[in-house]
Amino acid sequence: MDKSGYIFTYRIEVRDYEIDAEGIVNNANYLHYLEHTRHEFCSKVGFSFAQMCEKGITPVLSRVEIDYMTPLRSGDVMVSCLNIRRKGPRFIFYQDVFRESDESPVVKAVVTVVSLKNEKLSRGDEIAEAFKEYLM
Repeated sequence: MDKSGYIFTYRIEVRDYEIDAEGIVNNANYLHYLEHTRHEFCSKVGFSFAQMCEKGITPVLSRVEIDYMTPLRSGDVMVSCLNIRRKGPRFIFYQDVFRESDESPVVKAVVTVVSLKNEKLSRGDEIAEAFKEYLM
């Protein structure tokens, strides 16, 4: 897995409580992994969700497309990777998750986020400013 093509990567360990009766990570937990990666990215660039909230900015999911490829199991470690692009008022996160041990692709997702400013849809210019050096 060549991580150089991504603007941000984040390592996550699978926890036992994320496993379902089949012994694999429950599908809904991948949404948590993807969200956690986006939150960590925002913190890294210096515009955390807490800072956004203080400014009256609320990033809101508008669409998620996810392909499940390889299941994860208890004890697995994953590397969650992302790129981001802006398309008008939308921020589109291209997120891939790989199992660390063998670099198997686990999940491929496209996550679209819009921004509310004081509870009204906005162009997200403040977010774009914070992300400007990372936007594709």
